[in-house]
Amino acid sequence: MPTRNVVLTDTQAQFVEHLVTSGRYQNASEVLRDGLRLIQQREQEASDRLQVLREAVAVGVADIQEGRSTTFEDADALRTHLAKLTEQTTASR
Repeated sequence: MPTRNVVLTDTQAQFVEHLVTSGRYQNASEVLRDGLRLIQQREQEASDRLQVLREAVAVGVADIQEGRSTTFEDADALRTHLAKLTEQTTASR
């Protein structure tokens, strides 16, 4: 396993030391590896969310191109439509 030198702020170093002395981690390397796992998880979740949004946009664009869309005269008409959808959704539960 490669060795890396890491520069921490005083606050970060104290936090790492606290985690180790509390017994939660055996050493500083474990703390940093766990932190990296959390970053990897966060990055994967962000990537997954972005993929879902891209798929939703593709569905929306296809619907618009196929004429499956509704046009509203103004914001009030849109609000009324959304309120009806919300009512239908909550009533079906």
